[in-house]
Amino acid sequence: MKSAVETLSPTRAKLTVEVPFEELKPSLDKAYKQIAQQVNVPGFRRGKVPPSVIDRQVGRAAVLDQALNDVLPQKYSEALQENNLTPLAQPELEVTKFDDNGPLEFVAEVDVKPEIVVPDYDGIAAEVADIEVSDEDDEEQVQALRERFGTLKDVERAAAENDFVVIDLKATQDGEAVEGAEVSGMSYQVGRGGMLDGLDEAVAGLSAGEEKAFTSQLVGGDLIGQQVDVVVKVTQVQEQELPEVDDDFAQLASEFDTVAELKADVKERLGRGKRLEQAAEARDAVLEALLEKVEIPLPEGLVTDELNTRREQFEQQLVFAGLTLEKYLEDEGQTQDEFEADLERRVRDSIAAQMLLDEIAAKNEYGVDQNELTQHVIRRAQQQGQDPQQAFAHLQEHPHHISEYAAEIVRGKALAEIVEAAKVTDKSGNEVVLKGLLPDGTFAPEGDEAAEAADETVDES
Repeated sequence: MKSAVETLSPTRAKLTVEVPFEELKPSLDKAYKQIAQQVNVPGFRRGKVPPSVIDRQVGRAAVLDQALNDVLPQKYSEALQENNLTPLAQPELEVTKFDDNGPLEFVAEVDVKPEIVVPDYDGIAAEVADIEVSDEDDEEQVQALRERFGTLKDVERAAAENDFVVIDLKATQDGEAVEGAEVSGMSYQVGRGGMLDGLDEAVAGLSAGEEKAFTSQLVGGDLIGQQVDVVVKVTQVQEQELPEVDDDFAQLASEFDTVAELKADVKERLGRGKRLEQAAEARDAVLEALLEKVEIPLPEGLVTDELNTRREQFEQQLVFAGLTLEKYLEDEGQTQDEFEADLERRVRDSIAAQMLLDEIAAKNEYGVDQNELTQHVIRRAQQQGQDPQQAFAHLQEHPHHISEYAAEIVRGKALAEIVEAAKVTDKSGNEVVLKGLLPDGTFAPEGDEAAEAADETVDES
């Protein structure tokens, strides 16, 4: 086989491939065997029909077509390897010559990974926010614990902010009940929001047995975003009684004996969370600084496909959250054009970052062992609220995901190397240490086996 490559652009290549007829023989033999299994010819058992009979009964052209379908992907793949090209999309193939007993010639145009010169990333400077755990942060966490262990008691008064009410609710449009927009005996906290616009204002001030009508827009179902008439009736008003923050509460809500120990633990956990947020900020800042030092041309087809995928995912998230795109843009103070421009910028940065990290990983010859793959699958499952056993079962049914996970792991290693080689400081000028940071926000002891796995935390966070 002979092949030649023509560079159409930094991200587009044209392969011209010529395959001698002799190299087609294995595919021709395979085609004859497959067709022999499919045809019934009197006097011959299925699968034992000679090639000469197949040529007469089915036609030599059918055999050549089947052989062509078999050999094309093989020779295309060989040509890519021969010319050190990494495809980023499906090729546009055209057979330019294919005669019986003659050579096969075809051309293939395909988007390819551009040549990337990795810039020096040792000592890249980046600044991140200070780690600050305020008294308000502490109080918010303690308050959340109090609410979790709070109790509800009925009260004979009108509902107010933060009260719990039991409600019946029904929505209609043009006098007809809206399917799926009727609830009965539902507990709802006044001021919580997130259900129907206007609901909080409607129930506030109502006592048990009273009802109120209002109009709102549905946040789900077939009529999402449409105006409906709503009637809500309060059947019960309840006040939440919260436990006092004392040693008894500490023993009830935690493994600690005193409230002082509980609050110290809350502060420590908040600090670990802030440290992980700082690590994520450092990752983004360092990667952004590195990307500014290199020009990476991107195939427009790849960008378009990723943009479409991101849009679809975002639209699904909006539906799940009960929002329309118009409502989201209004809340964010964005125009449609600004949203699209921001989405395209993020997509381009993401693709460029993946290409750069892949290049660094390849140069450093990073590998992936079984333990790393196992831990990666477990982390992904936990992040998605999935049972790890289900994740492993899915991986067995769809083994092609293994290569995707392996790529994520080596990119994480490349990113960890870049970030650890950078000079990251907080706004107060303090050095930010990231090496050995574990997923829980603590640091692995030096020499500990866990320290090796900790490198991924910079990426996973």
